[in-house]
Amino acid sequence: MRLLILAAAAVLLLLRVSATRAARRELVGGWNPINDLSDPYVGEIADFAVKKHSEEAKMGLVLEKVVKGETQVVSGSNYRLVIEVKDGADTKCFEVVVFDKPWEHVRSLTSFEPVQGNV
Repeated sequence: MRLLILAAAAVLLLLRVSATRAARRELVGGWNPINDLSDPYVGEIADFAVKKHSEEAKMGLVLEKVVKGETQVVSGSNYRLVIEVKDGADTKCFEVVVFDKPWEHVRSLTSFEPVQGNV
């Protein structure tokens, strides 16, 4: 009887380990929320996106705040941020994606799209 209980416990433990590993594999390359939107590095990424887009589109956008953010680990990091900007007197929201690889001094703006509706 004792052997049967030990065998059942071992099977349950193996199933739990397998399920945990499967869950971790699903998260690799996935988007993870940024918990501290006031982190200076997140602000630096958002400011880069606004300046780069303003330069390319010949606009005078000014970053107001980061509303929401996620990161994705790739061969560097992707930052997907929802930001609020001032465009003259108007306030607008955009979703931006910035690729960042600081150890190679690489940073690029991947997308800068207006957000429709509520954030």
